[in-house]
Amino acid sequence: MSTTATSRKPVYLAVYDTLADWETGHATAHLARAGYEIRTVGPSTRPVTSIGGLRIQPDTALADVRAEDGALLILPGADLWDTSDDLAPFARTAGEFLAAGTPVAAICGATAGLARAGLLDDRAHTSAVSFYLAATGYAGGDRYVDTDAVTDGGLITAGPTEPVAFAREILRLLGVYDGEVLDAWYRLFHDSDAEAYAVLDKAGAL
Repeated sequence: MSTTATSRKPVYLAVYDTLADWETGHATAHLARAGYEIRTVGPSTRPVTSIGGLRIQPDTALADVRAEDGALLILPGADLWDTSDDLAPFARTAGEFLAAGTPVAAICGATAGLARAGLLDDRAHTSAVSFYLAATGYAGGDRYVDTDAVTDGGLITAGPTEPVAFAREILRLLGVYDGEVLDAWYRLFHDSDAEAYAVLDKAGAL
């Protein structure tokens, strides 16, 4: 990207009880290495516990987050997306981010939360499987794409088995990597393609 690390806005990572640990690590690690500050956002500033038992102390509360202050909002999956309305405020905040022109990335159960909020009705998107989203009663079924990850209208979506593709779309959207470097990054981390390592090493992307 043309902006310097010090002038970049932070990336907000939503954290809440039962969040899926494995879904955002590739994205946040490589964003941080590229100079982005990762700020965790919880329902409040009280600690939350991931599905893997990790205890996370949020940096800030959702009520204090403004779209204009961030570069991206990342919403991981969590059991709570499907078992209660506790995370609906995060979906509403995602709508505010998109309306303000600040991108949002949602994976796994978070895609269902956005479907319930009407944010997938007019955008191409994906998730675990089409019938998972169809069960929400949303109106965007004809925009569902059966692929690893989709970016449309500032919104990235992916299913729970595609954390690397999810990260690929985030890195592309924020301009961290592009072209053959992004392709090599994906081949290395998704396919264990040893030849991709040389491309990344030459580009200084390791």
